Amino acid sequence: MTNTDVVIVGAGPTGLFCAHQLGIIGLKCEIVDNLDKIGGQCIELYPDKPIYDIPAIPECTGEELTKNLIDQIKPFNFNFHLNERVQEIKNENNNWILKTSKGKEFSSPNIVIAGGVGSFEPRKFPSKSCEKYEGKSVLYSIKDKSIFKNKSVVIFGGGDSALDWAIELSKDSKVTLIHRRDEFRGAQASVEKVKELQKNNKLEIITKYSIKDVKGDKSLESVEIKDESGKSKNLKTDYVLGFFGLIMQLGPILEWGLNIDKKTIPVNTESFETNKKGIFAIGDICSYPGKLKLILSGFHEGALAARACFKLARPNEKYRFEFTTSSKTIKDRLGVKSD
Repeated sequence: MTNTDVVIVGAGPTGLFCAHQLGIIGLKCEIVDNLDKIGGQCIELYPDKPIYDIPAIPECTGEELTKNLIDQIKPFNFNFHLNERVQEIKNENNNWILKTSKGKEFSSPNIVIAGGVGSFEPRKFPSKSCEKYEGKSVLYSIKDKSIFKNKSVVIFGGGDSALDWAIELSKDSKVTLIHRRDEFRGAQASVEKVKELQKNNKLEIITKYSIKDVKGDKSLESVEIKDESGKSKNLKTDYVLGFFGLIMQLGPILEWGLNIDKKTIPVNTESFETNKKGIFAIGDICSYPGKLKLILSGFHEGALAARACFKLARPNEKYRFEFTTSSKTIKDRLGVKSD
């Protein structure tokens, strides 16, 4: 059992900045996320896409924003528990006991739900035979592109992820891009690029086909695809990648006794507390009159929720607001030398 001041559920930008605010005011936290990497939607959906509405940053990518937020909380040495989901919670003596999908347990007076629009799960191939190779040669995300070098790769999908990875992997791999329609849904520049690569024999595009089956003995050897009439053909390949978007689900949060309204959690705007004492919701997952689904709004929500957490984590202490520009205590926490 790990005792802490706050457990943050979600390691996206809002959760990361809330962690920073907790560190600033002297609280400890543990951060749990269902994804296998830090960054939430920024990393999973648009790591290379420009963001234009972060205050004082004219332009940055999702990856750059995530890196900066991680750097900002490094002085506090908070623990991340990735690829884990909070499965159960219960209240004991005004403390929340949380249990994750990997069996870890936390005890804390505060839970901050910063889960975006819920936990992300990839849409998977309907073929049951794919499960045998899942995580090995049938993949729904890419952690290390070097494994595909000089290999045959078949990519299914028609959106930005499928197009972007087809372009990237075609530099060092034999790539076949398959989509069930003639038209692609991704950015026009990416569509034009894959067509140019096809014209120059750098990759192959097959449309109006979908996956039927994957085959192989000990390892994947080929993928069987079918057209709209059911006619099929086999393609030899080392890897099969599927990019069909993500399913966003609230998951176990639905069982926590929280008020839920259209897949969001209503909160009060003074502390962003839910209907359960000690459980707060910030970012896209929370709702209130006038709510804007902007990262900067999530930063504001996280700052207020952090200070509300202080009252429950330190009931015998009075919270004293301090500016980072002048507070020696905060500078010490950040490891910054005072003037």
